[in-house]
Amino acid sequence: MSIFSIGLSGLNAASAAFNTASNNISNVYTPGYNRQVVELGELPAAQGVKVQGIQRQFDSYIAQQLNSANSKTSALDTYQTQVSQIDNLLADQDSGLAPLMQKFFSSIADLASAPSDPASRQGVIGSADTLAAQFRSFDSYLSDMSSGLDGQLKDEVTQINNTAKQIANLNTQIALAKAKQGQAPNSLLDQRDQLVADLSKRVNVRVSTQDSGSYNISIGNGQPLVSGGKQFDLETMRSTADPTLTSIGYRDSAGNLTEMADSTFSGGTLGGLLTFRDETLNPTRNKLGQLAVSFAEGINAVHTTGVDLNGDAGQAMFAIGQPQAYANTRNSGTAALSVAFDPANAAQLTPSDYNVRYDTASSSFKITRTDTGESTTATLDASNQLHFGGVTVTVDDPASLADGDRFQVQPTRTAAAGFDNLIQDPAKIAAADSTGGSGNNQTALALENLQSQSLVGGSASFNQAYASLVGDVGNRTNIVQVNLKAQQSLSDQLTDVQQSQSGVNLDEEATNLVRYQQYYQANAKVIQTGSTILDAILGLR
Repeated sequence: MSIFSIGLSGLNAASAAFNTASNNISNVYTPGYNRQVVELGELPAAQGVKVQGIQRQFDSYIAQQLNSANSKTSALDTYQTQVSQIDNLLADQDSGLAPLMQKFFSSIADLASAPSDPASRQGVIGSADTLAAQFRSFDSYLSDMSSGLDGQLKDEVTQINNTAKQIANLNTQIALAKAKQGQAPNSLLDQRDQLVADLSKRVNVRVSTQDSGSYNISIGNGQPLVSGGKQFDLETMRSTADPTLTSIGYRDSAGNLTEMADSTFSGGTLGGLLTFRDETLNPTRNKLGQLAVSFAEGINAVHTTGVDLNGDAGQAMFAIGQPQAYANTRNSGTAALSVAFDPANAAQLTPSDYNVRYDTASSSFKITRTDTGESTTATLDASNQLHFGGVTVTVDDPASLADGDRFQVQPTRTAAAGFDNLIQDPAKIAAADSTGGSGNNQTALALENLQSQSLVGGSASFNQAYASLVGDVGNRTNIVQVNLKAQQSLSDQLTDVQQSQSGVNLDEEATNLVRYQQYYQANAKVIQTGSTILDAILGLR
């Protein structure tokens, strides 16, 4: 090979290197761009240099670590955003339930001091109205959060499906390019890896690479989300156990829609939303409902023993939302359950939901608390009823039960939503007992004493139960914030590692431009020297 060919190969190599450095600089702020370097190789027999390829600086192991960390960070960040709203709501000392319950009992104390005073009676009605409105307001806020969360789940599923579809399309393009050219364009690889990174922030995924270069992406228990050029959809659906909640379903290749457990999604925004709902939102509504039921039933039990100004027996002062029961939509049988509070066992009322499963062989029901996993077995009594957790459950038609039928009982979920003051006539407040005439204060004193009694779950007073609720949410908020800070630090560290490997350093690239310019000039000098030598040889003739 002539000196011209050797010099020309050097010019080509220098030009490729110069263009690569320039491309790196121009894409320094392009999301997902991986720095590229020119790989040079020596031609045999001292014939010059060749460009073997342009290699992107991408480490799949580091990328997987970073995606996994970012998935967890995204989940915690989403959780923290949601739980902080409840924490701020409950911790507000001015608008919380504690001062309103105190105000109610203060009005009862005023009533006990002047049982016939119209102003004292009106004060009880006013404080009862305010307290009831605040219970409903808190529950409405939590209910609205649940509805808003359903909308966010739908948005996340849409984004996940769109991203998965783009990855599947890029898989096809990359496989075709690799088959035709021997390698895929770096730009397509960068686009796909950026989409995988984006997807990881929405849902925890696992990625494997096929021989063709295509990515297989799976979620949950191994369900494929992307397989080569094929993409499988996630869908939002009504929960089979609780139709008031939105669950995530998986549509397989046969078109079947399978409900996935919330615990399947532990990372990404999707996992953060579901974990927040199961760990904090629903339990908080349940605890608020438990407090509402205990308060209402405690007051009603005493008030109905008293006598009002008209000499009539006292009536219930507060109404509450009733417990709910749902039959699983996949049940083979057609039996339904109805639920009512059991005032005689009010101390057994818990803030937990219950899963109830029927077993034909033993004609019994397995009853499991959803918060602790504690379970017990019971059979129907003569009235076709079950008694547990402060409620009475009635099976409408036991003969229509099928083996394995499942039900979910929610004793307190909607109780606070129906909390209301039933007495608007001051004369109907029963401050007296039946032995001393309508003008004594014995029932009012008994109502006042309820403030310090352990009526919530048989172990806490009203204020203690509310303080525990506020403390639980506050502690969980603090835990999530601490975990988020630690996880964010890990994500930042891995990002720095990834950038040191794949990111563009402007100072380094500027230095490379100078090097490649000198490289180009040196090879041009080789050609110039060759031309001078050739001219000298031709001049000898």
